[in-house]
This record gives sequence, structure tokens and C-alpha cells, in this order.
Amino acid sequence: MQIKERGKAILQKPDYAKLSKEVSYALRHAPWVYELELDAEGWVAVGQLVHSLRTDRQWTLLTAEDVSAMAELSSKKRFEIQDGKIRALYGHSIPEKIVKKAEMPPNVVFHGTAGQLVKEILKSGLKPMARQYVHLSADRETALVVGKRKDPVPVLLCIDSRRAWQEGILFYRGNETVWLSDHVPSSYISLAE
Repeated sequence: MQIKERGKAILQKPDYAKLSKEVSYALRHAPWVYELELDAEGWVAVGQLVHSLRTDRQWTLLTAEDVSAMAELSSKKRFEIQDGKIRALYGHSIPEKIVKKAEMPPNVVFHGTAGQLVKEILKSGLKPMARQYVHLSADRETALVVGKRKDPVPVLLCIDSRRAWQEGILFYRGNETVWLSDHVPSSYISLAE
């Protein structure tokens, strides 16, 4: 970004939080709006992403280094960059399913949700709804933070992920705290104590 101070142009770092939201939208929800072509695992060239974002006035001076810094400084670790490519690690709602490699999860994972949804979840299990995967958390705190998006006093659910894994339910690592699954049947879900 560029600002003027007493007739001189000075480069200013972009707002990384705002950039993170923009990149999330582009890679998770609407790559076609940005004319991006994601591969089967959700990767796109960083250069292609930067070129696309630069068409918007607010990002005209954006660089690949800015995108790398944004990904590295993000507390939520939403992105991964490798070999000149970037991808969102989780949260996709695009029609084409992003391929993930199954991994053995921790013994238990958690899901924070709205109180009015608990009865249905305990009956039918957790489903991805508008996303590609069910989002789970490795720790209680993260699950409660996520649950507060739907309910100021969320209900914490505990998933017996190790037993589910042993019985054929697949789990995928989103990042250090986020785990994903295609569906979690109700037989593995209980109210957390």
C-alpha cells in the first residue's frame, strides 16, 4: 500500500487481517470470482492469487511476500504455502470437494454448537452442512470460541474420535487445533463434562 507524507510516497504494509479475509473468501468460497483455478487439493499459485487481487484498488501494491507474511502471522493458521503455491487448510464451501489425507485424530475432539441444535446432533450426528467437512477442535477452548459464533452460551460436545477412527470414520487435520471429518455419527458424540 502507498501513502503520501509531505510529497513523498511511502510504502505501507497491507492490513493483514483484511487480506486474510479476502484470501479466505477467494480460496474457500469463490475462486471463480477471482478467476482462480484450484487443483484437487485446493492449491493455486501465489503469483496467480496476487495478480488476481491486484485488480482491486486496495491491493494494487500487494506482493507475494505480503501474502506469505499474512499466512505466517495469522493466529488461526488458515493457509499453507509450499513450492510457490497457497491453499486454505479448511472451511471450504466450493462445490468441488477438496481432497484431504486421512490421519489418526487425538483420542477425543470437541465441537461447540448452539443449544437448540444439540437434540438433533445427538440424534443424527454432525454433518458438514454448507461446508465440505465437519469442523472439530482438538481442545475445548477453541470449540467454545467457534460455538459462540452461533450461541453466546454454546454447548460443548465431546467426540470419541479414536473409537470412531478405529471403526472406519475418517478424520483429516485442518491445522494444529482444527480437525475435519466427512460426518460424525451420533454414536460417537456425547455432552462434554
